[in-house]
Amino acid sequence: MDMLSVAAQEPSPRAAAGRDLVGQLDVFLGKTEEELIAFRRDLHMHPEVAFSEHRTTEKIAERLVDAGLTPHFLSRGTGLWADIGGEGGPTVALRADIDALPMEDEKNVPYRSRNRGVCHACGHDAHTSVVLGVGLFLAEQARLGALPGRVRLIFQPAEEIAAGALEVMRDGGLSGVDRIFALHCDPRIEVGHVGLRVGPITGSCDHLQINVSGPGGHTARPHLTADLVFALSKIVTEVPAALSRRVDPRSSLSLVWGQIAAGSAFNAIPGEGFLQGTVRSLDEAAWHQAPDLIKDLVEAVAAPYGIMTDLDYRRGTPPTVNEASSIEMLNNAITQAFGSAAAVPTPQSLGGEDFSWYVDSVPGALARLGTGVPGETAVDIHHPGFDIDERAIAVGVRTLATTTFGALWEGAQL
Repeated sequence: MDMLSVAAQEPSPRAAAGRDLVGQLDVFLGKTEEELIAFRRDLHMHPEVAFSEHRTTEKIAERLVDAGLTPHFLSRGTGLWADIGGEGGPTVALRADIDALPMEDEKNVPYRSRNRGVCHACGHDAHTSVVLGVGLFLAEQARLGALPGRVRLIFQPAEEIAAGALEVMRDGGLSGVDRIFALHCDPRIEVGHVGLRVGPITGSCDHLQINVSGPGGHTARPHLTADLVFALSKIVTEVPAALSRRVDPRSSLSLVWGQIAAGSAFNAIPGEGFLQGTVRSLDEAAWHQAPDLIKDLVEAVAAPYGIMTDLDYRRGTPPTVNEASSIEMLNNAITQAFGSAAAVPTPQSLGGEDFSWYVDSVPGALARLGTGVPGETAVDIHHPGFDIDERAIAVGVRTLATTTFGALWEGAQL
């Protein structure tokens, strides 16, 4: 056999390292998976809402310090980031969100929330445990001199109110980062699978409140006042209808009301009232267009009824757009770790996600981590009964650890 034939059969250093990585992850998770599940359950029992994640931050920091890492706390007091590895080579960031939702936990499990009215109903406790697990594994690799670059672990507060990513960025948490990845639990995907999508994977999400006012008066004499409740009902129905005819339907610009309030007596026309809702879109151009367009439509609908309107439009997040090369890295890593069948397509969602701000600044991708129990119909995220198949934590660790090495190797060759 000639030397060219021999060389062709020799595995590349990267391929050999990849096979070794899978084996090392097997050993690591054999020792650590139960700890990570216990960590997730502890967070689940002690959830904290946006910018109140003090205990959560402390628990993460304690475990990182035990692993020889140095946490950098965010200036607002909750959330942190920590680097693994030295200055040489590229920097890859991994984001976990750490906050919970202000809702009751209705599951009958030993790790049910002990904080009344607060629940990890979106899987952030799992995201945190996954990134922590990846960090512990990569810290071991760094001590062995096997990390071809630097990794930044970002434990972000306040994702549920779409404010934490901007806090991280203001505090320099994205400085020097070349690429970023994150996972989000998805109960519609069975455990052992990861959902991938190139391009937009989430929608934009904004909050608006419309305050209305008029002179008020008796319901017997609506002609002597301004019928504020009737005008509110017109805004509720006509503004979303008109909006659908003013934008490209492919943008899926959606205005949905969540709250309406006015009056306290059946025979009195109130002088004040308000509406609250969300504006979501799959398209960034429509997202930029929405505030001015909605303001014009509200004023046009309200004008005939003689009431005053004040629109409080609060920007949330743009769509999260996954970069193609980053999705390819995730796909390659999933194939390496589990086989090609483990990577599945996932549709774009109208849900908002402030990971969008990161990938607006650096290349990156958000993937859907399957948490559904095979053969069972799972409740969706943001439901008080939401839970996960905890085997997903090990799947998440393998996915992000393998992806990180692939991204570092790729970056080191540039």
